[in-house]
Amino acid sequence: MAVFKYRGRDRGGRLVNGELNAENPSGAATQLIQSGVTPVRIEPVSPASAGLPVMRLKLFTPKPGLSELMLFARQMHALTKAGIPIVRALKGLADSSRNPPMAAALLDVIDSLNAGRDLAGSLAKHADIFPPLFVNVVRVGENSGKLDEAFQRLYQYVAFDKFTRDQIASALRYPVIVLVAVAAAIAVVMGMVVPKFSKIFAAFGSELPTPTRIIIGVSNFTVGYWWLVLMAIAAITLSLRAWLSTDAGRYAWDRAKMRLPILGGIILRATLARFARAFTMTSRAGVPLLDALTLVSHAVQNEYVGQHVRSMREYIERGDALSRAAAATGLFTPLVLQMLAVGEETGRVDDMMDEVADFYDRDVANDVENLGTLMEPMLIIIVGGVVLVLALGVFLPMWDLAGVAMKH
Repeated sequence: MAVFKYRGRDRGGRLVNGELNAENPSGAATQLIQSGVTPVRIEPVSPASAGLPVMRLKLFTPKPGLSELMLFARQMHALTKAGIPIVRALKGLADSSRNPPMAAALLDVIDSLNAGRDLAGSLAKHADIFPPLFVNVVRVGENSGKLDEAFQRLYQYVAFDKFTRDQIASALRYPVIVLVAVAAAIAVVMGMVVPKFSKIFAAFGSELPTPTRIIIGVSNFTVGYWWLVLMAIAAITLSLRAWLSTDAGRYAWDRAKMRLPILGGIILRATLARFARAFTMTSRAGVPLLDALTLVSHAVQNEYVGQHVRSMREYIERGDALSRAAAATGLFTPLVLQMLAVGEETGRVDDMMDEVADFYDRDVANDVENLGTLMEPMLIIIVGGVVLVLALGVFLPMWDLAGVAMKH
């Protein structure tokens, strides 16, 4: 398909312009007329000039996040509930969007709808903005004729997810600031203070304690080969990012996060809350169980937990109950397993999972609120250990030199 630049008049007579994808100018004109625009001029866009704005859009504009996705779901719920046609609703959202990539994606979705595709398939073309869970719930809403309810569930799910993430990020801000300040202090001491003390120690020619020799050696290497240190840090960072982009790297990192002191339990409960919330939404939307488990495994955004959720499919395909499949993974807490069993007995698994999500959301919120207090002892130990090492390395030889001076 080619890219065409158009200029035309909408139903209100206002001048509009933009770009769209079509097989030929006639197809572009048909799309414009169907969307309520009377074309005045249609001309093809060369690949070079079309690619430059796209590249600039990707490099210099922020990618749509949970806030944009939440706003989109909420607005679409209101518009579809009011009976406004999908194309007209999307056009209004694209024109009012403050995020250029989101607006461009919505315009492309409109083009796909005009070409005959369904809404879910049109959204699926932009997987970097609309995740598979989002797309499949929309598909179920389209097939069932309850698209407004689907968008309402999506809004509630994204809102809860964003709230949990914001809480954890807010709680981690203080420890991160402390650790960054400690790292900056170490860099200043190593780069400016220790070299001056090393000259004083060298002038006396006395034998230095082992901690002092280590600190001076590290300081001399850092000052003399700072460029090599920066290159090593950059290489390690890029290597870690490349490793984390692989399935094995994500699995290992996500598993390690679950075993962190203090934070590991919070991350596990937050992930279980996300699992329960996503499972509830897919169940109430009418997604088949096996498909729902696949969607939920990606929605938890943790490869370690996701693999355990996907492994439940094998047990269910063999005829096991959902609660037994969950117990076989060895991942889920007794609360989740008990609520799944009760839900199966009463036929209200979605309601039980909703209760689990609410419970863990409150539990995580309480722990996150007290996270600073819980981490203070650990931060004190880390800062105290760094100060102790530096103090011993600097002051031990000074005490020795003072003793020698007193003898003389």
